[in-house]
Amino acid sequence: MNNMLELKGKRFVQASKKPGGGGASMNSKSVVTSEQLLRLEARLQQIKKFWEEEQKPFQGVLISVHYNKIVAKTNRIAGLFKGEDSNLAIVGAKFNNDKTRHIITYFLDSYDLDETINLILMANEIVRSLFKDGITKALFDNNKEVFNKINPKTHHMSKSAFRQIIADVSYIEDFEVEKAPQQFKESIITLYDTKMDTQLLFKRIGIDVLSSRILDNRTVFLDENQAKILYEKAPYLVAMATENLLDLSPEDFLRSYDDGMIHIPSPTIEPTIGVIDTLFDTGVYFSEWVEYHDLVDDNIPKISKDYQHGTAVSSIIVDGARLNPWLNDGCGRFKVRHFGVATASHFSSFTIIKQIKRIIAENKDIKVWNISLGSDKEVNDNFISAEAAILDQIQYENDVIFVVAGTNKPNDSIVKIGSPADSINSMVVNSVTKSGLSTKYSRKGLALSFFAKPDVSYYGGSEEEYIRVCEPLGAASVAGTSYAAPWIARKLSYLINVLGFNREVAKAMLIDSARAWNEAPTPEEVALYGHGIVPIKINDIVQTSDDEIKFVVTDISEKWNTYNYDFPIPMQDDKYPYVARATMCYFPVCDRTQGVDYTNTELNLHFGRIQDNGKLYEINDDKQNPDEDESGARSYILEGEARKKFRKWDNVKYICEKPTKDKQAKKSYKNKNWGMEIKTNNRLDPKDGIGLRFGVVVTLKEINGVNRIDEFVRNCHLNGWLVNTIDIQNRIDIHEKVNEEIEFS
Repeated sequence: MNNMLELKGKRFVQASKKPGGGGASMNSKSVVTSEQLLRLEARLQQIKKFWEEEQKPFQGVLISVHYNKIVAKTNRIAGLFKGEDSNLAIVGAKFNNDKTRHIITYFLDSYDLDETINLILMANEIVRSLFKDGITKALFDNNKEVFNKINPKTHHMSKSAFRQIIADVSYIEDFEVEKAPQQFKESIITLYDTKMDTQLLFKRIGIDVLSSRILDNRTVFLDENQAKILYEKAPYLVAMATENLLDLSPEDFLRSYDDGMIHIPSPTIEPTIGVIDTLFDTGVYFSEWVEYHDLVDDNIPKISKDYQHGTAVSSIIVDGARLNPWLNDGCGRFKVRHFGVATASHFSSFTIIKQIKRIIAENKDIKVWNISLGSDKEVNDNFISAEAAILDQIQYENDVIFVVAGTNKPNDSIVKIGSPADSINSMVVNSVTKSGLSTKYSRKGLALSFFAKPDVSYYGGSEEEYIRVCEPLGAASVAGTSYAAPWIARKLSYLINVLGFNREVAKAMLIDSARAWNEAPTPEEVALYGHGIVPIKINDIVQTSDDEIKFVVTDISEKWNTYNYDFPIPMQDDKYPYVARATMCYFPVCDRTQGVDYTNTELNLHFGRIQDNGKLYEINDDKQNPDEDESGARSYILEGEARKKFRKWDNVKYICEKPTKDKQAKKSYKNKNWGMEIKTNNRLDPKDGIGLRFGVVVTLKEINGVNRIDEFVRNCHLNGWLVNTIDIQNRIDIHEKVNEEIEFS
């Protein structure tokens, strides 16, 4: 077996994006006619009249644009509304029922609406006089002679402004004022951003909201009466709503107690994993390993059942390998800091959200957190749950990672995952049987109809073989995603706290180990298994076969292109006898108010040989983020295809070649190194992508079975890399030395 290698010492280079971009681009499937412009103008007049007659509690207007496709950022409105600043006016985004089109909500001044109506009328006059048959994509791109007839003085519009408005309209199907369906229940409600203080806004509606019930300036906790008033008076303000009182998804399917528990030594320098769960019983045999904090209100009655789930989860983290010898991962034991935030019955999402923020803020020393709590309700296809959004925000702002259970079916009518398993930055874990099949209780992703959730799968118990845990009354045999997640938390903590990797690399290593060289999973498989099943043994994650070279790199994105062209891959007869794969993870800033366009930053991974023109010959033929070629031309890929084929906007990237029997060695070019580029794009604020750390795992498989790792290490040293071999025993020795207590005489 070859050990994994860690390459350090050569920073990635940062480069800004070249100026330019080709201007407005029209939808190739649309023909913009005078009739269409007049129809849209009439819709805007209706919306203007609605807002003039509405006793709204804020200044300005909310308007939703029904686009005719899933639109890239560059195809959103840029001439109408606020012109180039229209993207900054977006306050919500969702898909239509078929998940084929964007519906994006904007907040505008009344003046912006009037100006848009005038612009459409002026554009219509030009279309009516110069383009009687309408404007097609071919005409838009090629007929400069006709466009040059536009006279800014007589038509009151420049050629560039007209082209941008036509481009905008080519992507627009309709305008509308969205109104949320009524939900008269105790709810966590997020409002569209109307640039007003939330308490003042509610006061104008006639609702008195305490500041303690405001999560941020747009998300509030309302009781049934308050929700009823809001939906009756201003349903257009509601961007998203979820019930506050939730039931835990069921987790156990067999419970057979055995009180003959075993002895355990006292903890020493083992890493600590944070657990946020139901209550913990301090009378169990391993309680010395658990620092317990009970955060449930003392006025809430607590029964024995409230201690079962949390105690069982912590038992896996502390002593799971001895309780379940078939799952002995080689990671040893872990200490636990356990926070009891809920009982086994109903719990308040709003209360738990606020508690989690405080828990993380007060426990900065813990890097890995396990959350096996989950709702029995399904997530919404158009927005991330409030609980998941808080986890994502915490992970962006802090150097921590959450491991979240994929939730279980309370009944056969519930299929989709429940919150917070829709957290994008978290490591979400589904459950499989001992033979590697999805369990009968596992629920399905995806999140927001696109993001790959769960991330991975692991053994959570089934009738084939249950998970043995410790509960207050003794040993129990249980099953559920709640008992798959702690095993992944153990592995992450081992990689981060013992072996010294950052969370980006550690997450990428687990996902890479689950995917390996397997065929690309179908959407149905991703919804159930995520990227695959993580190996049991930690050695199988940090080591690889003799015919493979596996290395990790990590750095920070500061500009549009973060690149390194110094990977000295060994050759044979001036060719590269390999197939390659690479996995990248990062933790972007997310914005719940943006709905389906939730992640603000996209990092795209490019890896391959360096051609004689200086461009990468990428292993996955990715045509995204192109530079101009020598002729000034650019190649583009449609947004829908980019999301489907290359996981655009997903924060996990996996690119791979397939090993086949007839695979041929790759030709080399003048530059004998390989290169890696990380291209950064931002939806909203360009600063969102600055300082974003990424971790990449690269695997090269020699097609003839030859072990070339020594040559690769030598080449790396000659190229200026510092090469660290990931030897587990050596890392354990270092961990013990760093943590040993020194007594001064």
